[in-house]
Amino acid sequence: MTEPSKLPHHGVPEHQPAAGGIAARARAAAGPQYLNGLNPEQREAVETLDGPVLVLAGAGTGKTRVLTTRIAHILSQGRARPHEILSVTFTNKAAREMKLRLGQMLGQAVEGMPWLGTFHSIGGRILRIHAELVQLKSNFTVLDVDDQVRLLKQLLQAENIDDKRWPARMLAGLIDGWKNRGLAPSQVPSGEAAMFGNGKGGKLYASYQERLKILNAADFGDLLLENIRLFRENPDVLRQYQNRFKFILVDEYQDTNVAQYLWLRLLSQAPSRPGVPPSSIIPGALTSPLRGEVGAQSAPGEGDSPRTELAETAPHPDPLPVKDGEREKIAPSFPPKNICCVGDDDQSIYGWRGAEVDNILRFEHDFPGAKVIRLERNYRSTGHILAAASHLIAHNEGRLGKTLRTEDVDGEKVTVTGSWDSEEEARAIGEEIEELQRAGENLNEVAILVRASFQMREFEDRFVTLGLPYRVIGGPRFYERAEIRDALAYLRVINSPADDLAFERIVNVPKRGLGDATVQMLHDHARKRRMPLFEAARAVVETDELKPKARGALRDLILQFDRWRAQREVTAHTELAEIVLDESGYTEMWQKDRSADAAGRLDNLKELVRSMEEFENLQGFLEHISLVMDRDGGAEDEAVSLMTLHSAKGLEFDNVFLPGWEEGLFPSQRTLDEQGRAGLEEERRLAHVGLTRARRRAKLYFATNRRIHGTWSTTIPSRFLDELPSANVEITESKGGSGWGGAGGYGPSRFDNVESFGSSYTTPGWQRAQANRNRSQGGRSGQARGGFEESQSSFSSSGFSRNKRGPMVIEGELVAKSTGTVSEFSLDDRVFHQKFGYGNVVKIDGNKLTIAFEKAGEKKVVDSFVERV
Repeated sequence: MTEPSKLPHHGVPEHQPAAGGIAARARAAAGPQYLNGLNPEQREAVETLDGPVLVLAGAGTGKTRVLTTRIAHILSQGRARPHEILSVTFTNKAAREMKLRLGQMLGQAVEGMPWLGTFHSIGGRILRIHAELVQLKSNFTVLDVDDQVRLLKQLLQAENIDDKRWPARMLAGLIDGWKNRGLAPSQVPSGEAAMFGNGKGGKLYASYQERLKILNAADFGDLLLENIRLFRENPDVLRQYQNRFKFILVDEYQDTNVAQYLWLRLLSQAPSRPGVPPSSIIPGALTSPLRGEVGAQSAPGEGDSPRTELAETAPHPDPLPVKDGEREKIAPSFPPKNICCVGDDDQSIYGWRGAEVDNILRFEHDFPGAKVIRLERNYRSTGHILAAASHLIAHNEGRLGKTLRTEDVDGEKVTVTGSWDSEEEARAIGEEIEELQRAGENLNEVAILVRASFQMREFEDRFVTLGLPYRVIGGPRFYERAEIRDALAYLRVINSPADDLAFERIVNVPKRGLGDATVQMLHDHARKRRMPLFEAARAVVETDELKPKARGALRDLILQFDRWRAQREVTAHTELAEIVLDESGYTEMWQKDRSADAAGRLDNLKELVRSMEEFENLQGFLEHISLVMDRDGGAEDEAVSLMTLHSAKGLEFDNVFLPGWEEGLFPSQRTLDEQGRAGLEEERRLAHVGLTRARRRAKLYFATNRRIHGTWSTTIPSRFLDELPSANVEITESKGGSGWGGAGGYGPSRFDNVESFGSSYTTPGWQRAQANRNRSQGGRSGQARGGFEESQSSFSSSGFSRNKRGPMVIEGELVAKSTGTVSEFSLDDRVFHQKFGYGNVVKIDGNKLTIAFEKAGEKKVVDSFVERV
């Protein structure tokens, strides 16, 4: 054996563990487990910790996993302690999910992360710590919307502004919009401020903010707006948080508004030197604003922007430079913070509530040297669905660009199906869902995504007929919506005057000056006399129990109901519904409402009236509603999900049905009119979101005829259908019955054998309705029911625009009906009345007494309101 000292000396090559060998496997096992299973792009996004990073995460690419794993990696590598990480989300649900995942990865570390939450929750926390610096106390109150409106009403009254012409709720919406854009009262463009209250909008905003300070209160928008002011006016406070947060992570960055953008930009700058104000780090309005930014000014006749003037301070703190190199002149010399924003410009669909897609598009300009990582590997949808969605969204110009791909099978092609009208559309989708159910599909994996909420009614009625359980996500079911319940309450009182619950619901809707005290008085009288609330009201208006104004309003309401009941005998129930909603002032109430959902409520009311056409009379329709509401009350384990496209973001289903792909509905004509090309691109992003909710099947539908705004219209298929790739799309025939009298090879008309929503009814009224319909169709060949022979609908796009007729007078006078009982009081009885005091009975008429009161004089009252003394 050779001695070691005598072995030949040669260089020893460097050793690397062999792939798959013992050392390599042991090293992998010793590494962090949370990195297992990440694809290369996801891992790069997790491990790139230094400098600004933008993660473009397409639908279904695992962005939430990347975000939480990145936090876990920062903590496990010792780069920061839990309280040194700022992680902001948009919803409390997302924040809870992130904390739960982190807890599973790291155990108790998540308990020490006080700065993981929503924008407003974190903003509110900072504000309470430094409340005195913004003229508040740390125990300030956050007002809800109702409190805001009540406070604004007081300010309108103080300025002698008519709150009917200029509703407080409208002003609340304007102020919220200004705050979302980061505009203090002094920064609101004068043109916008003059749009409300005869030019007093800006003054009212300033008064509102002053009043909030007096009340030690803030509204939701202040939680960020006052944060921005705090940081700008107090550089030392801003520096404190800049030093504290070593890492900043932002989820859903494409949905940030201007105020959120400003807040993040202030915190994401490297700490400034003492004595250097934040304004020198983040310039105000040194350059021209980016196209589409708030505050941008168009020359007369250019563009669609209603903005007339540039704000004093540009909403984006560091607008894109006009000339090359200009940014370098104004950019700070400090290195950028470690900020990571995760988002998808192709899923920015909330522009209507202030989200600025430009925020994500300008990330590389805001953070020079930023690394952009694209997550394009989709783990949700099949190949054909992804190809269709990617091809569609590629038509947008305002995007950073990425192409979703999958390693899954191509699966079924996206199907496009045309139907004759919306009823056939609902019928076809219902039958397809039943086929899926028979094939063993779970109904929880079936979703219908509509562009507008009024489309839901057709499907809800159809599902009731089929016995398919369903749930509405993101809002109440159609017949549970407040405006629908109000309208139904009017119709129920006409049908049954003894319906106390319905009468109580609408006695002061719209407001008639009949408050809780009046309703309580009616209840007391009805209970004592054992009569319905409506008849109690009829009796009370003939007395002096109520003040003249309230008595007059209640008398007018009773007269209206008497008139409507008389019209019921000679007027079609659909027309009667229009008359009631018009003459009661209910439609006008929503027309004057300037809130974001008012237009949708009007659409729902029109859809309600349209739904009544399926029934012979008002009684049959209300019976149908009772059935629907009764079915709604039962909880089902499995149910089809029904929701709007906006509510579907973040959800996924095996089977997704997308009805209503027609011009004017999708893309929405209202959006196109108000926002032009920017609106079209957001609608296309919404279509992209809808398609990418589907895992295995995506089925698109359009109708040739649809009733929108109360009028039947012949529609054309959506432009988005032509933007789909033909290789990934299959055209199918509707399973809900075919079109037009056999023309064009469509086969026999479905109208030859109409099956209504309520075909399962066996009531005599329903049988008469079916018989009448069959007789009426005997002389009509190929004419669509409910369609093209009917007179022009009285609804228009601006609301119920039926020509208002004068009040219809029924001859005679309103006479309080006697209950048939004899009053227990006698002439000259000494009595006491809670309101009028002591007096003597001078006249008796059934249950009504005329009393000479000592102080109030002679009054007519109902005997149940007095006591013998």
